[in-house]
Parts: sequence; C-alpha cells; structure tokens
Amino acid sequence: MEFLLAIAASTAVVFIAELGDKTQLVAMSLATRYRPATVLLGITVATLLVHGLSVLIAEVVGLALPTDWITLAAGVAFVGFGVWTLLGDELTAKDEERAASRRIGSGLVTVAVVFFVAELGDKTMLATITVGTHYDWLPVWLGSTAGMVVADALAIALAAVLGKKLPERAVQIGAALLFFLAGGAMVFEGVRAVAG
Repeated sequence: MEFLLAIAASTAVVFIAELGDKTQLVAMSLATRYRPATVLLGITVATLLVHGLSVLIAEVVGLALPTDWITLAAGVAFVGFGVWTLLGDELTAKDEERAASRRIGSGLVTVAVVFFVAELGDKTMLATITVGTHYDWLPVWLGSTAGMVVADALAIALAAVLGKKLPERAVQIGAALLFFLAGGAMVFEGVRAVAG
C-alpha cells in the first residue's frame, strides 16, 4: 500500500509541477521539430536519469535530517513551488536557440540531451527530491517519471489540437493553488511535529 501511495503522490506532485513549466514549453517546442513519439521517448529517458539523481539526493537528505524538519521544509518548498508556478516560466529566445543548436545525431538523443539539461535544477526535479524525502526511492522515481511524461504528453497533444488557445494563466493558477494547499498542510503538520 505504501508503494502505491508513493507512486500516486510523486506522480501527482510532478504532474502539477510540470503544468506551465519551462520544460513543458521545451517539450512542445521539440515536438515541432521531431515526431511526438520521439519527443516522448526522449523525455522519458531524460526524466528517468534526472529523477534517478533526484531520488538519490532525497535518500541522502532523508538520512541526514530528522523527519519532522523535512516535513516542515517540504511544506515551505511546496509553498515556494506555488509562487514559482504563479510567476511562471517562459521559454526564452535563448532557450529556443539552445534547443535548436543541440542537434547531436538522432532526434531521440537530441531530445533526451536537451530535456535533461533543461530539467536540471528545475521545479520538477526539486519537487521529486521533496517527495523522495518522505517515501522510498523506487516508487518516487517511477511516479515522478510517469507524472512528467503524462504532463508533457498532454501538453504536446493539446498544443497540436488547440494551438495557442490554451489558457496558460488559468493552468498556472490552478497548479499554484494545489501547491499552496499541499504546502500549507505540510507546514502545519511540520510545525505541529517540531513543536511537540
């Protein structure tokens, strides 16, 4: 049961974190240059690597810090993710240029490398670390990867169907509210546990 809960939690958190994120815009941009299946496979490979690193970091942090303080820090981080989501990420002309200039050979390798680099230090990587401090690494790794791939697949499909008609700001506000709710609950729980 704990395994399934960890998968569900990490999938949901990363899915929400990816909504309106810069890497989602990178995925949509790459889908204009390569087949959607190639982009999704490249995203999957890159996400497996980045989130593998994330859960490794989470394991080290989880061993080094008391659980009560981790819960409090995770709550504060989630509130921060909510603010970050509201402020938004934009794919700049420089990001577009970098994505276009990283043609390495095959489309799959290009997509994986571009997405890997874009994902390092990103909100979804940090969210994976945060969730990983509460659950075992394997279900978090699997769930966070699934959440990322599903969010990007949805974005690519919606962009193909709706073009620029997506209500990006509404998506950002909805995702931010979910982060604020989860972060508030975790801060409350963390303060209560730390205060004894």
